[in-house]
Amino acid sequence: MEAYRADVEGFVRWVDPLSDHGPSGVDRRVLRRWMAHLAERGYARRTVARKASSIRRYFGWLCRMGAIPTDPTVGLSAPKGEGRLPRVLTSSDVDALLTPPAAAGDEEPAVRLRDDAVLELLYGAGLRVGELCGLDVNDVDRQAGLVTVTGKGNKQRRVPVGEPALAAMSSWVAHGRQHMVTAETPDGAAFVNRRGRRLTPRDVRRIVDRRAATPTHPHALRHTFATHLLDNGADLRVVQELLGHADLTTTQVYTHVSRDRLRHVVSQTHPRG
Repeated sequence: MEAYRADVEGFVRWVDPLSDHGPSGVDRRVLRRWMAHLAERGYARRTVARKASSIRRYFGWLCRMGAIPTDPTVGLSAPKGEGRLPRVLTSSDVDALLTPPAAAGDEEPAVRLRDDAVLELLYGAGLRVGELCGLDVNDVDRQAGLVTVTGKGNKQRRVPVGEPALAAMSSWVAHGRQHMVTAETPDGAAFVNRRGRRLTPRDVRRIVDRRAATPTHPHALRHTFATHLLDNGADLRVVQELLGHADLTTTQVYTHVSRDRLRHVVSQTHPRG
């Protein structure tokens, strides 16, 4: 998160003399000049790739929030940063995302209950966004504390779900869902949008945008779920099963993330770290 903030702030400082209209004044020409500036400064390919990724996220977020009409970073090419590890949210980031904001005057209670349940399930069960959107109400067994997920290749798995996610789901089904379903709602769809249709990945992205303090991709909650499990001693093969990975090597990337987090803790807290 700090790297993202530093990247965006550095870009804003650099572009400020070139743009009289804020973010809406940035176009592809300005972005190409910025990329050339980074190359002239001798930044490593991985660093340039990270900075470009940060700027893409920033402008994508601005566009989704309606602050700018179009995203100038679409199609922006940059060196590939090899071996990039998945982004993991800090505990404070997770708390901020999962803590319901103070009720706004124009906020619909049903929408708030739905958003609570969506975010709690993404983090509490490590679901892919597409898996969450495909859930039916009966897929969540609130009594057994399990959710039945249909993953890649149409393979099903059952994932344990914690009490916060189950409570949020119960509140949504009992007090929110009936206010959002319409004649167009598919039978049993667990989550619906304002039109009563099954929730889409784009809808989920908007939910995260509304709750996150800084731009955050919904998939970061899945990464965080896996890393937090490993940080707290979970077996790698158990995490593989919970995530629905066919190959253990796909799950092993999270061991690298977990080790990096441990190294950071040691370097920040140990007298000789």
